[in-house]
Amino acid sequence: MEDKRVMNGPVVLVRGAGEQASGVGWALAKAGFRVVMTEVAKPLMVRWPVCFGTAVAEGKWQVEGIPARRVEDSKACEGAWSAGEIPVLVDPDLKGLPVLNPSVLVDAIMAKRNLGTRQGMASRTIGLGPGFTAGTDVDVVVETNRGHHLGRLIYSGAAEPNTGIPGVIAGFSKERVIYSPKAGLFKAKRAIGEQVLAGDCLGTVDDGVRAEDVFSSINGVLRGLLRTDTPVAALVKIGDVDPRGHEEYCWTISEKARAIGTAVLLGIMELEQRPN
Repeated sequence: MEDKRVMNGPVVLVRGAGEQASGVGWALAKAGFRVVMTEVAKPLMVRWPVCFGTAVAEGKWQVEGIPARRVEDSKACEGAWSAGEIPVLVDPDLKGLPVLNPSVLVDAIMAKRNLGTRQGMASRTIGLGPGFTAGTDVDVVVETNRGHHLGRLIYSGAAEPNTGIPGVIAGFSKERVIYSPKAGLFKAKRAIGEQVLAGDCLGTVDDGVRAEDVFSSINGVLRGLLRTDTPVAALVKIGDVDPRGHEEYCWTISEKARAIGTAVLLGIMELEQRPN
């Protein structure tokens, strides 16, 4: 069921509309903020069923009761907010920033480096994970590394450095993630939500010369997989097998994204109590 609430709070611009960004957008929309999310024209989203960025291709999308729709310019955001929708704007360079004039800007691109966010873009700025330093380029950094400190708010300094190793789920880390063996066009052969076994072919990457199969390394449920006909670079994450095997996890926000979203909401509330 859709949540028909009217979003009439302060404007929060979230850079990125992938999995973790969507956890942020969802939490803030539930709290009544006027959330707008920006994306690239062809986002790479492995867990696209739970990403508001899917609206870029589909026009409309919904994550856990909160609807989103693609808008073509910043002026169209007001109509989406009035309808209880998150507007998703293809604007990676933030050309619409002066029109939106957000109270808060959250960089949730999860690029492991800062792609241009800086203090002054909004009254308050928040960066997720490695690549940001609180007090230098953003006001607050949110820890995104799984473990004891996930969701911690950092007001001075940086998040833990990127380890390059996926978080452990049910004893599996790197084994549960599938990467593209080369650059090319990805073609899916399985669907998100299916149970797979180690050795099952999940899809192919075709560079125009030869199509190379990609396989699951473990048993589990296919929690994430790029949409078919997605162009990929070499060694890009294209799939995610969850060894816990619960299909319902495929269609709901993960515990990590939910924790990060809650942390951002808390960070905004704390920042509002601090003098400018």
